[in-house]
Amino acid sequence: MKKTYYLFNPGRMSRQQNTLKFVAQDQAGNLGKARFVPIEGIESLYIFGSIDSNSALFNFLGRKHVPVHFFDYYEHYTGSFQPKDYLLAGKSQIAQTKTFLNKQKRLYIAQQLIKAASHNMLHNVKYYNRRGKKLQNQILSIEALQPAIDKVNSVSELMGVEGNIRQVYYSGFEEIITHFSMNGRHRNPPSNEVNALISFGNMMCYTLALDMLYHTQLNPTISFLHEPGYRRYSLALDLAEVFKPILVDRCIFSLLNRRVLQVKHFDKEINGCYLNDTGRQLFIQAFEERLKQTIKHPTLGRSVSHKRLVLLECYKLMKYVLDINPHFRTYKTH
Repeated sequence: MKKTYYLFNPGRMSRQQNTLKFVAQDQAGNLGKARFVPIEGIESLYIFGSIDSNSALFNFLGRKHVPVHFFDYYEHYTGSFQPKDYLLAGKSQIAQTKTFLNKQKRLYIAQQLIKAASHNMLHNVKYYNRRGKKLQNQILSIEALQPAIDKVNSVSELMGVEGNIRQVYYSGFEEIITHFSMNGRHRNPPSNEVNALISFGNMMCYTLALDMLYHTQLNPTISFLHEPGYRRYSLALDLAEVFKPILVDRCIFSLLNRRVLQVKHFDKEINGCYLNDTGRQLFIQAFEERLKQTIKHPTLGRSVSHKRLVLLECYKLMKYVLDINPHFRTYKTH
């Protein structure tokens, strides 16, 4: 079974026959013991440390269809090495472009994404309200805002509705989370521990969606909710909106309320607050465990993992774009 590997330490990465070789490097520049991972067992790589490598390695990774995602010291996603688009087809590319250019179809897809995202946010709020948190005002406010999703005439109007819903949703974090305070959403830079976790978790969800899109015929640069832009895979941003409440926020609530993550796992600097290496490892461990958890799929009638669920949403969107399925209904928690 293939796995995602995360590299936090600086070092050297190279190919040795059909194996990926990594040698960690300490602060003094001394090399440690080599670690070997068979290439057939790697699904993707996340690089958080400074890595030395060469073109031979990336040629090898490209042939084996292994994407590599890079992050800087401040946890910002900086880019990806995406192997050649081995599944892209001209027919699907044309169909996806036509769907984007069709204002009615584009708005319909965007509305379905926000309906699912708002439903999943509301599900989280109701879950904690049932467990004694005082979130009735947030529940009523989100329910009052949701009908506006069907009434908008443009994607820009829809983004405004989504922003209002998310603002209400985030206000509930103060009640859900114990031991830490959010004090509003601050992105660049994250102002405190909760904002740092949201930014890091959302980035992980985005790269997950990008990985799943790679296994379909969809072009990740042609999106429907977010405006397509230069140097970004905006369709991954679209899909991440649906899954952030399910995958990211639930991890944050659990890690903070169970005190798995504490003040010592964050570094506060002049330019913001960020997870340190240990904090990132703890979050990623919880995130990976969340991806492996299974749910009973409402349509398939069988259990699927959360990770598989993201891929299935990609397939549903692809079928709608290709007119195989006349409706696009994305996943909602039950």
